Formats: sequence, structure tokens, C-alpha cells
Amino acid sequence: MKSPFVKRRGEGGVEQSPKHDVVITVVTGDRRGAGTDSKVFVILYDAEGHSSSTLRLNNRITTNCRGQTSTFKRNSEISNLTSVVRIEFWIEKFGVGAGWFVDRISVKVAATGKEAVFPVLRWVKPSPVHTFLTVNDCLLPQDTPDFLKAQRMTNLGHKKKVYRYKQNVPDGPAQIENLPSDEKFSEEYYWTFATEKMNLLARTKLIEWTTSKWNTLEDLKKVYKQSLGEPECIDVWKEDWWFGIQRLQGVNPNIITLCNKIPEKFDVTEDTVKGLLDDLSLAEALENNKIFICDLEITDNLSCKDDRELASPLALFYLNKQDKLMPIAIQLKQARGHDNPVYTPNDPANTWLVAKMFYNNVEAQHHQALTHLGYTHLLMEGVVICTHRNLSPSHPLFKLMAPHFLFLLAINTRGLEKLVSPGGWVDTCMTQGVKGIFELMRRGFDRWRFDREGQIEKELESRGVLDKNVLPYYPYRDDGVPLYNAIKKYVTAVVTHHYDTAEKLSEDWELKWWRKELVTARDNNGVGLQNVPGDCDGFNSVDEVIDVVTMIIATCSLGHAAANFQQYEQYAFVPNYPGILMIDVPKEKKDYTEKEIMAMLPDKRMTLDIMVITKLLSSRGTNSLGDFEMQYLYDPVGVKAAEEFQKDLKRLSLDMKKRNIDRDWKFEWLDPEIVPNSISV
Repeated sequence: MKSPFVKRRGEGGVEQSPKHDVVITVVTGDRRGAGTDSKVFVILYDAEGHSSSTLRLNNRITTNCRGQTSTFKRNSEISNLTSVVRIEFWIEKFGVGAGWFVDRISVKVAATGKEAVFPVLRWVKPSPVHTFLTVNDCLLPQDTPDFLKAQRMTNLGHKKKVYRYKQNVPDGPAQIENLPSDEKFSEEYYWTFATEKMNLLARTKLIEWTTSKWNTLEDLKKVYKQSLGEPECIDVWKEDWWFGIQRLQGVNPNIITLCNKIPEKFDVTEDTVKGLLDDLSLAEALENNKIFICDLEITDNLSCKDDRELASPLALFYLNKQDKLMPIAIQLKQARGHDNPVYTPNDPANTWLVAKMFYNNVEAQHHQALTHLGYTHLLMEGVVICTHRNLSPSHPLFKLMAPHFLFLLAINTRGLEKLVSPGGWVDTCMTQGVKGIFELMRRGFDRWRFDREGQIEKELESRGVLDKNVLPYYPYRDDGVPLYNAIKKYVTAVVTHHYDTAEKLSEDWELKWWRKELVTARDNNGVGLQNVPGDCDGFNSVDEVIDVVTMIIATCSLGHAAANFQQYEQYAFVPNYPGILMIDVPKEKKDYTEKEIMAMLPDKRMTLDIMVITKLLSSRGTNSLGDFEMQYLYDPVGVKAAEEFQKDLKRLSLDMKKRNIDRDWKFEWLDPEIVPNSISV
């Protein structure tokens, strides 16, 4: 079976000694400036404490270049060497490249064939202080040998200086003060991303030059075929069944809620929905769990850029006899009133269409501020910082989570700062603008709870939609829950191995520090997560640790994939899911002409910007879940757990493909083949 850690790398030279008893393989990382022509030295130790001579791992012919694997055959001068259990290495400055990002060093003993792997996974710089590593480098702090304890504490102290919190806005999320060198994009990923962006800009620039202003929806549709491709919604976006499907498998599938009683603020009566409920009355439909609601009250009175007006709608849905979720009423503001009518499918077609567009406009603000950026990118940024500050790179939990942190800080620092900045994409192409998006984030962070939003089944249960008997067709749930549970199974295998006694859990001081900082307020150098299990003394059980680690990995993979990768399909054809509408929220019903609907849409330049950015955000440049870009766990239990995880993901992928055959509309966004390991775009 293919290893879950396979990665293509350039091959370096093989340097031989006339007589050798060890083969040392050095893998240099694929980071900017990762290679070095400095002098590299290593000392090997066997189980009895015998040390080798000082061995040099480069010369004029063989150097440690970026992304390269180099092999050195050396004579250790250790008598009767059978295995190597630890190494000591360092570099001495020479030439241009001093700093060196080392992926791993492995040592194979010629006499026995035993190979020891020493994951480094960090920058090494010229220093009189040498680095020591044990085989697999995977130890709880209390199990760390005495000769490594000072190094471990020193490294964590250094991390606390490098990974520092900053709040870019008052009461905002915990973010990184300055991007650490360890977190920069790999050279390959950086250029792939930059090239894709330039190609997209070039293609849309051609459209801008060669097309006149579009005056009809048909004119607008033609643009996509000529450039970035037609979004899947382009021919169905007006349909009511499609509006229902958006709630179940769109980019924001975590709003729809079972409704047992019409809220007092929602001016819906039996007469309002007459003829829309098959042969049921509204009271009967409510009693039979056939009515669902989306309430975006969190956006009420949101202060937006340039005083743009944003609705704060409620939408009511009916699950009909064919188990299709159909919209039956929309109210665009929270409070009843003569200037806040309730729209239904009984209204003129374009009147109803505009109401749906305004609902989707508000949901788009919620999606970007919370479901996408707030609850994945920015929430996890704080978690990543906290993890680096409190868990040593040698800690098993650090190694378990680290593959899912790949490029997250880099994309947030280098990418989001351009999207979410004054004059950037959010400011120009979203109604809320930067002013509104950060206010909405603040509101959302205050509501986020680990034991609700952090766990998919509990979150679904809180909305009354976990039970398939209540809502039979719900692709986000039906694919998301099994994937979450597969992640939990993988996490459980690793965590229970390392914490096989209660004492190991209670004696892990790094784990205590980590939990404490996760729950510490954001304005006090913490992440500010609420309702994290445990107490001031740390976690009380292994199950609590499993739940927290599962939540983190699932958010970085499953959660982000669900919110991100179909953005082009939803946003690009602007009327389908408008990021911005150019008129105020309607206060009365009227029958709109197509010309009036076109006037609500953003201009050509803004539309093309929406197309480019959502296409770029929908691209996937990293490996599929379980196919890790960098291997952190080398111990037998960790390797086996990863292999089993990969098998489970393949089975899930097949199951999802089978389900898609019979679905009303395909939903592939949580297929493990599509879900990446991390938030990297």
C-alpha cells in the first residue's frame, strides 16, 4: 500500500567513504532559502552511549539544496554498531546560505539494516549550541531524557518569542504578530498560487476589454463560457428548489434549523402560506416537523462600509411530499412592520426573485465573516499560535496536528490581509465591507462554543437536523458526519497510545499550558475559545483531549472545505449569491423588470473581481486529507494509524461517490479526495 506520507523530491548526490558502516540520508525542506552550503556535522550515538566521530554531511560536490535528498556513506568508528538511538548535529556558517530547513535525517546501520529516523522539521542556524534528537522524536514532556529537557524548554521559550499574539481589531480574533520563517509558503506552492492568479487576471482582463456593458441576464451568462467556466447554478438559480438546496449543500449549510413555532417577529400566518404546504395547514406542518427556518438576526443593524444597508432576514421552508426543501416565506428585516413585508412564491415572479437575492446577499456576508474566514481561517490561526507556544515539536499532539496547520499562517498573513483590508476585495465586493465583516466576526466569536459549533453532530443536533427522519436529504450532514468520525478514529488511535494511563495525562505540563492558553481571553494573550472541556487543572480525561484535537483537525480540513471550495460555483454568477447589491433593502413589494434587476448587480469590474477571487479561493494546491505533505509521526503506532486513516478515507470517498449518483444535485466537496489537509487557500 502507498505510504500516507509519500512525497516527490529531487535526488541529491550519494557521497561514499572508502569504508562505511552507516548510510545517512538528509532531506532538506522545500522552503524559500531552505538549502544551505554551510558545513553540516553530525555525531551518532548507540544504545550504550558510545558516540561516533564527528561526521561531515556535505562537501564541494554534495550540498543540501532546497527540496533535495542527499545520501552520505560514512564510517562511524563505533565498534560493533547495531543501531543508532540519538544524534547530535549542527552547522557552521560558510558561503551564502546559512540557515537550513531540515525535514529529517535518517541513519541506516549497514551491519544490521536497522534504520532510525530523526524528524527535524525546523530551521537550523549556525550556533555553538548543538541540536539533539532521539529516534522518532515523539515524547511527552515528562518522558523526555534529562539531556534533552533543557533543549526542549529553550525551544519552547524561543517559540513564545516568535509566535506572538496580536489583535488587529478591538475584540477581534487572535492573530500572529509577525509571520515566522517556519511558516512561509514552500517555493513550489508560492509560485503555483502566484501563477494561477496571474492567469485568471489575464483571462478576465481580456473579457473586460472585449465586451460591452451587459444589459440582460443572458448577456451576463455569456461572459462565463468565454472565460473561467460556467458555474453550475447558471441555469437553475431562479428555481425555488435550488434556493432550498443552497441551504443543504451550499457554502453556508449550517444555518437551516427545524422550526416548531413561528417566531413572533416573523409575520407569517396561515393565510401567508396558503397553497404552499400541499394539503397541510401551517399548524399541521409545524407539528409534523415539516417547517424549517433560517434566521440571520446576527446581522441585524450591522454597520457596513459607506453606510450601505444590509438586510437581516428570516426565511421559512417547507419539506414537501417529495422531501424537497422549498422556500415559502422571506422577511427581509427582523421586526414586523408595514415597511417590512413578507414575500412568498405567490408574489409576482421577479418580486419573489429579488427577495431571494436579498436573503442570499445577507447569507453571503455571514458565510464570509463567520463560516469561512471567522470560524476556520481566523479561529484556527489562534489555535496554531497557541500550539507552537505550548507544545514542543517533540510532543505527540503537536506532531498529530501539525500537518493540518500547513500554510495557514502564511495564507492568513499574505492572502487574507489583501482581501480583508481597506480598499480590498471585501471592501469593494461585499456589502458589509471591512468595517462590517470585523463587527460580524466579533458577534460570531462571542457566540462560538466548542461543545456546539466545534463538534459537527452536536451542532447539527442544536439545530434539530441531525436526525435523517426529520430532514432526509442533507448532503452536508450525510458526508460531514462520517468524515468527522473517521478523523476522530485516527486521533483516538494516536492519543490513547500516548496517554495509556491517567498519570500520563495529569503529568503532562505542556498539555496543561496548551489548554489554559486556548481558553484565555483574546485580549490577554489567549485564543478565547469557550466551553472547552476540562478545567483550570487541565483536561480531566483522554476523551476530552480526543474531542479537542478532533475538532481542530476537522475544522482545518472538513470545515474549511465545506465553506471554501465551491465559492466559484455559488458566488461567480452574481445574481445567484450576491456578495453585494447596489440598492437599499426593499421596503415594499413591487414587480421588478429585468432592467431593474440588472441595475441591482455590481458593475463589470466588480463582477470580474468576484469571479477571479472566488475562482482562486476555490483552487486546491495541497494534498488530499491523509496524504500528508510532511510526515511528523514516525513511531510505529503513528504510522499504522495514518495508514488506517488513509484506508478509511478511501472507503468514505467511494461511499460518497455512490451517494452522488442518486442525489438531486451532486455534492463532492467533502469527498476526502477533494478535502485538503489544511487551510492553505
